Amino acid sequence: GAFSAANPGVDVRFNFAASSELMTQIREGAPADVFASADLTTMAELIDDGGHAGEPIVFTTNRAQIIVERGNPEGITGLEDLADDDLVVISCAPQVPCGRYGQQILDNADVTVTFDSLEENVRAVVSKVTLGEADAGIVYVTDVIGAGDAADGVEIPADVNVVAEYPIAVTDDAPNPAAAQAFVDFVTSAGGKAILESFGFVAP
Repeated sequence: GAFSAANPGVDVRFNFAASSELMTQIREGAPADVFASADLTTMAELIDDGGHAGEPIVFTTNRAQIIVERGNPEGITGLEDLADDDLVVISCAPQVPCGRYGQQILDNADVTVTFDSLEENVRAVVSKVTLGEADAGIVYVTDVIGAGDAADGVEIPADVNVVAEYPIAVTDDAPNPAAAQAFVDFVTSAGGKAILESFGFVAP
């Protein structure tokens, strides 16, 4: 991508998973140069472990949205509809940032939802909804955009929504610390932010 073009010879390998799972992998010794989390809480846990070299920087933000099947066949209009026991509503597990955000949003809206399943990451929520295995879930705006024609999104009012802040940092045991710092610098640059915004993220 753009970073590789500007840094020839640097091989960038991504590992996408729930932030909590990635942190566990780093704790257990998995090689990683850079850690980016979907929330400040998970990054704080890594910091408490002494697992970072540089101070984390919030590089982008996101917001939550209700994901539904294409065409919204159940006619879901808002959070209150998710309390309908006749609907199959799923969420990320509570230790995963999207699960924490989702519960916080429901608490803000004073809506009680009994989830039919708790998924290990946000991609699993998206997959089950787009495949018709669930009627709705709470994910990120960027996930709804990423699902394209396979899903639709239902807005969550700003007064109950949350702003998900994404921090990034070089890890303490980075095998390639110079390249790692260069990657962080790129992500936090104007060019990096423009790329993120093209996928629906919002600059902090």
